[in-house]
Amino acid sequence: MASGTEQDDRAQPRILIVEDEPLIALMLTDMLAELGFNIAASVAQVAEALAFLANEPVDIALLDVNIGAQKIDPVADLLAARGTPFIFTTGYGSTGVPANHVGRAILQKPFHVEDLAIIVRRELGITKE
Repeated sequence: MASGTEQDDRAQPRILIVEDEPLIALMLTDMLAELGFNIAASVAQVAEALAFLANEPVDIALLDVNIGAQKIDPVADLLAARGTPFIFTTGYGSTGVPANHVGRAILQKPFHVEDLAIIVRRELGITKE
């Protein structure tokens, strides 16, 4: 039988973070944990994200538009094909968003925990009383 904590973790939406800047990844992890979300993984490369998604389901993902010299397109395409919501994080507005995903949610860097909470809950369809 699972403990209460394990049941609580499974009940919380699982979030994948794809971010190559360690401080931003840590900040996102801390903010999301503070908001009560379950961090499925935080990865810094497109290949890592694709490998993780091959074996693990997520409820939503936060995707940095540029991962080093790589574009996030393959991860966004996979999530879109699965019908999994995702949010682009970028300091460049809609400029770097992959053409196939224009119109998706964007979290503009820098942001506050309140901004993060609003956009994640909105994309997950969670209404806060």
